[in-house]
Amino acid sequence: MSTFYLIRHATNDLVGNLIPGWMPGLSLSAEGREQAERLAWKLLGRGITRIYSSPLERALETAAPIAKALDLKVEVRDALGEVRAGKWTGRRVDELEHDPLWRRFQAFPSGSRAPGGGESLAEVQARIVTELECLQARHPEETVAVVSHADIIRAALAYFAGIPADFWQRFEISPASFSILALDERAARILKLNETAD
Repeated sequence: MSTFYLIRHATNDLVGNLIPGWMPGLSLSAEGREQAERLAWKLLGRGITRIYSSPLERALETAAPIAKALDLKVEVRDALGEVRAGKWTGRRVDELEHDPLWRRFQAFPSGSRAPGGGESLAEVQARIVTELECLQARHPEETVAVVSHADIIRAALAYFAGIPADFWQRFEISPASFSILALDERAARILKLNETAD
């Protein structure tokens, strides 16, 4: 089996307040940089042989100290990027609370999407599951770090847990946390959920 450390990027000043989507230039806060450093040390000695990351700055800045501590290179994969939020990108969550489309997306994300080119949860889930299966085939029996985003990790865990995609919000995925997934062509096992650097 391949073992995947599914790592959420560390915190930034907009976590929980704004829909970041693929907004460029969103870097870790000072607290987030400290979280990423602590996480790197926590991952030492776990046998990680590869590091893959979302192309977005906050993920790359989280992956960098892990790569340095483990003496590995970071390989960037677009499929690990955040949910494409369309016209909601950069909007504050509290501004969207009265938007019927936003409320529908919260209640039925697999069957709805953000306006202006956003992804549905079904599309997001297909993207991340396909990517993890590809990485498993490429790295059988290896331990791989995957630095991504909370909703991407939730979508993957929901799929491999065999629960409806619309229950994805039931997984808590904190900044600078990791969840561990063991995967091969026959089975999947979730070994750990939401362990933080602290």
